[in-house]
Amino acid sequence: METSKLKQFAQNARRQLIELVSTKLSIVLDTNSAARRENEKAVKELEKEISQTSEDQVVEKVAYIWFNRFCALRFMDVNRYTSIGVVSPAEGLFQPEILMEAKQGHIDEGLRIDKKRVFGLLNATIPSPEPQQEAYRMLLVAVCNDYYGIMPFLFEKIADYTELLMPDDLLSDSSILTATREALSEEACADVEVIGWLYQFYISEKLVDGRSENEKANILKESIYEII
Repeated sequence: METSKLKQFAQNARRQLIELVSTKLSIVLDTNSAARRENEKAVKELEKEISQTSEDQVVEKVAYIWFNRFCALRFMDVNRYTSIGVVSPAEGLFQPEILMEAKQGHIDEGLRIDKKRVFGLLNATIPSPEPQQEAYRMLLVAVCNDYYGIMPFLFEKIADYTELLMPDDLLSDSSILTATREALSEEACADVEVIGWLYQFYISEKLVDGRSENEKANILKESIYEII
């Protein structure tokens, strides 16, 4: 397997995600933020975590979490372990298939999501500065929660500050998801070992939540093997 592109992607993705999550953290922690009004419990949980560690550690942790999820979802999309492309577009299109389907009025009945709000955002009956971004974020969180039963290590329930700190831009040509799709090509995703390479490149010899990167990569590979 050619690993030079994977190495470049993983290292660039880490820097990009840390910057994006850090920016989102500043917005969320603002005294007048919408997050404080709408999800006070999660903001308090975030502030508690920061007081026990540091802002830098929280940013590093959340960036790593979303890197894991985006890469795993892309791998699963390419190998059709997902019923619909979650971070990948259908052939000939540019936006994730799950968002395009929602625009046509179709959302998997099994997803626990506020469908009325998603459809309202997409048909402009519910105002939002970034309606498509907001709708897609809702779909992405719902999918992650749905996979909790299959891969609880990776897709733990998103009901805390990790959702608040999810990067805002996930749909543009310069987004982290675009870079993820380009790096994790069909050829790269033909080998599950790509997962291990990515996490080794992302942060080598660094401990996150008490486990080494190699340990976490192995757990993720085993989880993916279970659904192949």
